[in-house]
Amino acid sequence: MEALKAAENNGADLVRRCRAGDGAAWEEIVSLYSRRIFNLAYRFTSSVEAADDLTQEVFIRIYKTLEQFDPKQGNLPSWLMRLARNLIIDDYRHRQRNPQNAYADDVENHTFHLRAVGTSAHKEIERRELRHQVQEGIDKLPPDLRTCVILRDIEELSYKEIVDALEIPEGTVKSRINRGRIELAKILRRMKVVGV
Repeated sequence: MEALKAAENNGADLVRRCRAGDGAAWEEIVSLYSRRIFNLAYRFTSSVEAADDLTQEVFIRIYKTLEQFDPKQGNLPSWLMRLARNLIIDDYRHRQRNPQNAYADDVENHTFHLRAVGTSAHKEIERRELRHQVQEGIDKLPPDLRTCVILRDIEELSYKEIVDALEIPEGTVKSRINRGRIELAKILRRMKVVGV
């Protein structure tokens, strides 16, 4: 968390160093934000392999557009995540138009996975199972509801940010979030998910 706060304070410096060819600055950006971008990609793809590919694609795009970062317009984390969200949502829309037979993989084996420190193995297994069940429930939502629920409840975007990202009216966003939450609760009850 301290590293993330430091990056917010020196985002402009990191970008300036990257533009000057400092590889360590680029590695710092990647290490600070790759987990967050991967998690967002995974929420939309439910596949470690697809999320990995998408994360890599996002960082390639970020690297190519570093000159567009303007610290006067906002901080580095906000700019990076806005760019990542837009690319991930575009990919999601493309996959909805061109469905493929892709099965979700086990996200727990992914290198970006964080282990909880100081908790018992039993509690960790329970948390992992709950995360897996909630992701299964999210996967069962209709695509329009799923997108809004992920952006609001997992990514914690404001309604305005969701409106801008999806280019739909605010009333539609609020309605989809509400319907998505209700539907997700029903799905999780049917799945007999404990702790929800």
